[in-house]
Amino acid sequence: MSPRHAKRKGPKVRQCLECAVDLKVTVRNYKYVESGLPNIVLQDIEIRRCPECGDEEVAIPKIAQLHRVLAAAIAKKTTGLTGEEGRFLRKFLGWSGRDTARRLGVRAETVSRWESGARPMGPSSERLLRMFALALEPVLDYSTFDKMGHAAPRPSKLRLRLDKEW
Repeated sequence: MSPRHAKRKGPKVRQCLECAVDLKVTVRNYKYVESGLPNIVLQDIEIRRCPECGDEEVAIPKIAQLHRVLAAAIAKKTTGLTGEEGRFLRKFLGWSGRDTARRLGVRAETVSRWESGARPMGPSSERLLRMFALALEPVLDYSTFDKMGHAAPRPSKLRLRLDKEW
């Protein structure tokens, strides 16, 4: 047996950060309320719970890919966006309300009203937000925001190819 195989260990036992007690691990469906979207349920998610203090941690694998799939599904849906869906797309892109307003050509208060459900999003703004969500990579490095919008404007050359959906 090679040394690599000899050192194989069983599953790591995680301990509570507060109590230093071994966490109890269960696998079950998990309502993903942290996404800000209603009715998102993830199947077979590992939940670790401390039997002593009750603290819980949720292990969501490949969360960036999950958010990308959710954003694409929202952007491609055929009905209007809800306020929660608009907020999810905005956060997926890494934009603040003010960034979103600037990019869509509206006031920050308007974005706030859309997201709270006080006012529906206009069709042009909705199309733009959907296209941004489908076409842009989500922002992972927030230092790029410091450079956005400060350089002198200049025209860009774009080449677009339309497919059957767009």
